[in-house]
Amino acid sequence: MDSMHPYEKLPLFSTGLVLGVSLIASHAIMLAKAQPVQAFLKRLPRDKMIGQILLGIGLIWFWLLVAPEGKGLVNSLSMELGEFNNVKPMLRLIVPISIVLVSISVKDFLAVRALGVLGLMVAAPLLQAAFLKDPTSRLLIPIYTYGLIIASLFWVGMPYLFRDAVTWATASQGRWKALCSAGLAYGVVVVICAFAFWRGY
Repeated sequence: MDSMHPYEKLPLFSTGLVLGVSLIASHAIMLAKAQPVQAFLKRLPRDKMIGQILLGIGLIWFWLLVAPEGKGLVNSLSMELGEFNNVKPMLRLIVPISIVLVSISVKDFLAVRALGVLGLMVAAPLLQAAFLKDPTSRLLIPIYTYGLIIASLFWVGMPYLFRDAVTWATASQGRWKALCSAGLAYGVVVVICAFAFWRGY
């Protein structure tokens, strides 16, 4: 019986390609449609509907990690939590209740907090795909991922920093273009490394 978690089966090549293309596409849109994107980011922290959607996705994803072991799509992401395995049944009840309660009670910066939760969920498969792989260039993925983790922790605990960061980034068009160009370039480098070094990993 294959005891490997699906995260452990993620290939470096495919994961890097998805990450690189996502960075290229998102930053290209941010460059091409600067005004609409800036307006969206400025209103995002108080957009309750987007917050509820993102929170739902993040917490459902987490629920799948603590789902009962078994066969089928619902059980496919279930993982061992070591010493915390005994609390999995409790988490299966707490997570759905949390989705409802948080969506109802948290009115300020819900979207930013939810974005942070989703960022933390995305981090695990990214790190696992690059774990103990040979190409040194694989470090492009962990470097990005640890940056995402740090940002996500701040978004969950101090969501107003997202608003402040957006205000700073949009203060001048030159700064906005420089940041977007840096993200675009990082994505291009990741895609190049995926095709040049990560095939077969």
